Amino acid sequence: MSKPIQNTAGRFRGPNSGVVATVFVLLFFAGLVPVTAFGGMPYFPGPTASVNEMIAFFSKRQAGTLLCAFFQFGSAVPLGIFTMSMVARLKFLGVRAAGADMALFGGLATAMALVISSCFFWAMTYPGVSQDPNLLQALYRVSFGLGGPGYSVFFGLLAAGVSVTAGLYKLLPKWIVVLGLAVAVAGELSWFEILNVKFLPLIPLTRFPGFVWMIAAGFSLSKLHREEAHP
Repeated sequence: MSKPIQNTAGRFRGPNSGVVATVFVLLFFAGLVPVTAFGGMPYFPGPTASVNEMIAFFSKRQAGTLLCAFFQFGSAVPLGIFTMSMVARLKFLGVRAAGADMALFGGLATAMALVISSCFFWAMTYPGVSQDPNLLQALYRVSFGLGGPGYSVFFGLLAAGVSVTAGLYKLLPKWIVVLGLAVAVAGELSWFEILNVKFLPLIPLTRFPGFVWMIAAGFSLSKLHREEAHP
């Protein structure tokens, strides 16, 4: 006898966005360990570092740089999946607002910034590159721009798009919406880091609270079914 077909009209068919967000965060952190203080000295040079400091790091930590490029390149995949699944969930739950499309643009742009930034990192591990001051500095500056403000500005759009629409439709708890909006503001203001390095702290203020927001929003939204949505 054939099994009866279950009514799944009110259920979303797709990955749990909270789990996908957790995978992204773990991969991203795995990439940070080899190039930060956790991996020993010297550690990742900042945007104001001299060329000599860059040479000192990249000539001694090529293996760590390669691992960073590997993990952060890979982290772009769950970030893209998270973005598309969150937008799909919002639309499934009845959202009819431009914020969902803004989130889609922001999330996919963030993922592509990670991919391209990681490719520049990978290029810096090749023999001879770390001994060429001009080439090394150019590659590193572009990579930092993509992985710094290039990440945080577009991630801010992702956080804003999801949080604003989910807040209007009452799909997420208020604290997650407020956290997402705070992350979005920090992300958009980090754009000014290109003009003034004093805005640099806004990048980690977007990134690390953004990890918490992603996981919380992903798990929270994944629990909702269509009949529970409040337009």
